[in-house]
Amino acid sequence: MKKLTISCFMMFAICCSALAQLQTGADVAVTNTDAGKVRGYIHNGIYTYKGIPYATAKRFEAPQKPKPWSGIRSSLTYGPVAPLETPTTSVQDESEFVFHHDWGYTSEDCMRINVWTPGINDGKKRPVLFWIHGGGFTAGSSQELPSYDGENLAKKGDIVVVSINHRLNILGYLDLSAYGDKYKNSANLSILDMRIALEWVRDNIASFGGDPGNVTIAGQSGGGAKVNTLMSMPSAKGLFHKAINQSGAFRTNMLEKSTTQAIGAEVLKALNIDAADVDKLQTVPYAELVSAGRKAIRIIADKLKAEGKPVTGFGLGWGPSVDGDLLPYQLSSNEAYDLSKNVPLMIGTVKNEFMASLFTNNSNASLDTVMAIIKRQRGDKADAYIAAVKKAYPNDTKPTDLIDVDAMFRPGAVAQANQKSAISGGAPVYMYLFTYQSPVLDGKYKAIHCIEIPFAFNNIARCEEMTGGTKEAYALAEKVSGAWINFVRNGNPNHKGLPNWDAYTAANTATMHFDNKCELKPQLDKELFEIVAATAR
Repeated sequence: MKKLTISCFMMFAICCSALAQLQTGADVAVTNTDAGKVRGYIHNGIYTYKGIPYATAKRFEAPQKPKPWSGIRSSLTYGPVAPLETPTTSVQDESEFVFHHDWGYTSEDCMRINVWTPGINDGKKRPVLFWIHGGGFTAGSSQELPSYDGENLAKKGDIVVVSINHRLNILGYLDLSAYGDKYKNSANLSILDMRIALEWVRDNIASFGGDPGNVTIAGQSGGGAKVNTLMSMPSAKGLFHKAINQSGAFRTNMLEKSTTQAIGAEVLKALNIDAADVDKLQTVPYAELVSAGRKAIRIIADKLKAEGKPVTGFGLGWGPSVDGDLLPYQLSSNEAYDLSKNVPLMIGTVKNEFMASLFTNNSNASLDTVMAIIKRQRGDKADAYIAAVKKAYPNDTKPTDLIDVDAMFRPGAVAQANQKSAISGGAPVYMYLFTYQSPVLDGKYKAIHCIEIPFAFNNIARCEEMTGGTKEAYALAEKVSGAWINFVRNGNPNHKGLPNWDAYTAANTATMHFDNKCELKPQLDKELFEIVAATAR
């Protein structure tokens, strides 16, 4: 009887342990990396590791493998985020409620990686989602939005979710290549950081239950643009096998080396540093560096305008550039597309992105006010514009719906889908448009920039302020996250919860509309984009 009681108690303890929501301890979630052992925690059955160093670097120099550590490194909290050019000191109350940012703490030593996985050292080879944060090329982090948390997606899909921090702004893109081999790749260090992180995944993810031979890179907004950049990077080929671009297909050329080197020279001039003393840049206080960078960009932009040259690139600011080495091709070139010919792509945008009515304080504008705005913007094409919007979205009824349709992000996504899908023998492209309207704050925020992320990551509960947390939101998240998981698994987003999702071509323009009712439709906004392009002011 005593043995039976002890046995029952042990079984009860084991069951309680298995059902425990959080498990922590000196010997919990310990696994190996090539720099040493790491310890995480288990939450809801998901092994979680945060802030693991994947590289280290001196300012403006190429990343190197981190220095190995002895013992077991605790990896329970997010690591430092890249310094911001403009630190956050105040926020708008209402929009901050919706986005619910986590700004983190900054350090130039910010190359950190986070991992969520259903199992470690279990011999399984799970697909890997490698998430790249948004924020353009100057801001953001892997913890900035609650939707970035990988626990729920890892649990639902039995996949490994990875996210990273990397260098940004002037620290990631200042071109000092004219001043010696030490700074050869300084113009694209941020992108090089991402490649090194992918190499970390290749070399270490098996210890976290992941398959280095089945990696999907994904990102939203600036993260989507970084996905495109990695797809155009010869030395990154083979480190990933599929790609997801969410609201990040910008239709602009990268800056050329002549321009980025000129900016670098102006930065030195602004700081009164001679070329022979370029190493002094490594000790200039960050705020002074930022100020010099802004001054340099203004000077070069003015020179280009005076010479009658277009100020192209990413707004003539910090971002990747054609350097003849890491990035030898423009992103839209045939050579760049050929590099990723065999990489399946899922690409899309959200319906309203940076909606005009919200950002001009016209959320409740009357039809007369909206019509006046359209006539001012579109001139004699106002009626054609209205007809084109109604063709694309015939069920819209709110007056501001006429001015809130995105025409900045989606045209680039369509252009990219057309070009990639036209490659003979290339991998498939799947196009989506997220049209679900958030009910938060009387529906004011509609399908705003970033809104699809909590649905893709199955994070409705974490992001109720943005999604509304309604039963409809949960139902849609089941469908959207299922599509993301299947694409990460095998390059095809189809699953039984959705209508059949055909691969996109310029002929069928097949686009999955994600809403309370998901539907596959052809492109309905072609005329709208043509009118917007013709009336841009």
